[in-house]
Amino acid sequence: MNTGIDLQRSLIELLTGLGLPFGLAQIIWMLIPMVVIILGVTVGALACTWLERKISAAMQQRIGPDYAGPFGILLPLADVGKLLIKQDIMPAKSDPILFTLGPVLVFISIFFCFLVVPFGENLLISNLGTGIFFIIAISSIAPIGLLMSGYSSNNKYALIGGLRAAAQSISYEIPLALAALAIAMMSNGLSTIDIVHQQAGLGILSWNLWRQPVGFMIFAIAALAECERLPFDLPEADEELVAGYQNEYGGIKFALFYGGSYANLLLAGLLVAILYLGGWELPFPIDRVSGFFGISPNAGWWQVIAAALGITMTLLKAYFFIFFAVLLRFTVPRVRIDQLLDLGWKFLLPIGLVNLLLTAALKLTFPFAFGG
Repeated sequence: MNTGIDLQRSLIELLTGLGLPFGLAQIIWMLIPMVVIILGVTVGALACTWLERKISAAMQQRIGPDYAGPFGILLPLADVGKLLIKQDIMPAKSDPILFTLGPVLVFISIFFCFLVVPFGENLLISNLGTGIFFIIAISSIAPIGLLMSGYSSNNKYALIGGLRAAAQSISYEIPLALAALAIAMMSNGLSTIDIVHQQAGLGILSWNLWRQPVGFMIFAIAALAECERLPFDLPEADEELVAGYQNEYGGIKFALFYGGSYANLLLAGLLVAILYLGGWELPFPIDRVSGFFGISPNAGWWQVIAAALGITMTLLKAYFFIFFAVLLRFTVPRVRIDQLLDLGWKFLLPIGLVNLLLTAALKLTFPFAFGG
């Protein structure tokens, strides 16, 4: 299998070749991915806001954003600028420490999850052996920030929104983890790289979507609930709670919530792409393409093309899920809180357990097809 471009080794060799000490080259390497992750996720989240406006406009036979730059692509930047210059107001009798820490905790926990998201063979920050459960564990910190925000706002609507966020997160984290565990069982590992490797070989026929259709549905529903997208946006239901836990927030603190929600949606799309849609793999095996044309997989120019195709495929698959989430938002009505919890505990949880047991049985019976 083609090992792809090793960016860390290549950059460190380049810097040491320019005369920099090895330790300084390593420090520079650690700083660059942090900046790339922050900028990349921010741009991806802003693209989600623009897509949501354009897709909803097309569904409702409107034009949508059109004047702020070509096709309105500068409108998300206008949103950010507006929020940055707005006055930061602290409600009377609120807890100032918890009120400030809440949105920061939500924002940071979501961005940490992108450390183990791969866009290629070596195109990720850290290849942890427990990558998938690292994402599930770190993302579960976000509801704590939402509860802190609701509790510290000295607002009954905000408190109810924070409590709903905590209840919703607990209800849907377990089915989400069960669906991810079934994939890890077939892949014989929790690393995101190993999971994509397990789906390579036969192109689109190797993707886990065909072997885990029930798990895919469970993961997609639970991911939408974790992202608090309609029809599962009960923590901020506007006709019930005005704005829920973010009722008293404005300016930069609201921007952290706003950006964090779309970054979380982007993360959910990337996880769907990695777990079920082959990650950076193309619908056809790219190694066979290079072999057919007699191209060496280790050729530098071919590795650059393969890396670019891998990044493109990962993003296309992720934004396909985001497109589905936007369609769902403007199609399905919001559920009640009791219906939301019933769906998680009475349906998705037992179905997820049955799917996990069935995956284990199929792994023992058909090890060639289920990663035995």
